[in-house]
Amino acid sequence: MSIYVDVEKRLGPFRLKVRFSAGNEVLALLGASGCGKSMTLKCIAGIEKPDKGIISVDGRVLFDSVRKINLSPQERHTGLLFQNYALFPNMTVLQNIRAGARREQDPAQREKLTSEIIESFGLSGLLELYPAQLSGGQQQRVALARILVSSPDILLMDEPFSALDSHLRFRLEGEVRQVLRDFGKTVILVSHDRDEVFRLSEKIVMLKDGTVDTFGSKDEVFANPETRNAALLTGCKNISRAVPIDDTHVRAVDWGVDLKTGSGAAKARYVGIQTHDIRAGEGDNSIFCRVTEVIENPFSYTVMLTPVGAANSIPIGWKMDKAAWAKMRSECVRLNLPPESILLLKS
Repeated sequence: MSIYVDVEKRLGPFRLKVRFSAGNEVLALLGASGCGKSMTLKCIAGIEKPDKGIISVDGRVLFDSVRKINLSPQERHTGLLFQNYALFPNMTVLQNIRAGARREQDPAQREKLTSEIIESFGLSGLLELYPAQLSGGQQQRVALARILVSSPDILLMDEPFSALDSHLRFRLEGEVRQVLRDFGKTVILVSHDRDEVFRLSEKIVMLKDGTVDTFGSKDEVFANPETRNAALLTGCKNISRAVPIDDTHVRAVDWGVDLKTGSGAAKARYVGIQTHDIRAGEGDNSIFCRVTEVIENPFSYTVMLTPVGAANSIPIGWKMDKAAWAKMRSECVRLNLPPESILLLKS
């Protein structure tokens, strides 16, 4: 399967304008709350009608504003997993799953599909229970079974782990990852969790204020986010305004230092570096810093450092193993910001 989306929709002062495509893979929509992720899913599913544009799956047009095509949600054959799972509260697990199979006209085949999906998801011991009697993880499995029993052309997942306790997420994420592999078609996953997105997806669309900020493979996007917004979404904590000096050097204004970078510095408006990419000691970007704060994490420290002699500068965060910091601990340390690790970012 493949999907192509190119739509616009205005909702009050908010304007959604997105364009992207995906094949038989997991595509993640990553962005802050209110950036248009869920609205995009609803447009694909047919719950919201775009003002203009086109949506197609494997060449079959679901929506086309020019040709006046707007298939109903049922005609689109998309499966949408809501944040709260949207199970029918007055139906048992078995009845909920059977409701997902209602598109199948042959009763015998309908029961066969229902039995197979129940077995596949390990739900046979829960069939007579109601949603209120299930844990969050069990509700998620039932909701996925209800969707997949209908053999949708694409699967849409809106923050699938947001309703779960943090200690359950990692285990259930592994189960969902296997479900997505078995599904083998296009999946669009909405999330604001960068780690979740990296583990589950192959491609990422980063949204900002209703528009596509960055689009590419997850490895490309995390290694070279290109924009300040994308860098923040990948978890980059160290970002400074930049004034280009030449094509390989910039002035990091907020840190009060000059840096050697890779080529392309002349177009940079910001520079960034991940906390784990900073090194100790000498190098092309060696900076003598004063320790301003040491923040303890469960398995590491984040050491906040201010370049000596840089008045009013923003501290640089350096993530260190606890044992390594115990050996190095000092009021002042020399950092090295490797040029190849400096992110050159647009606005």
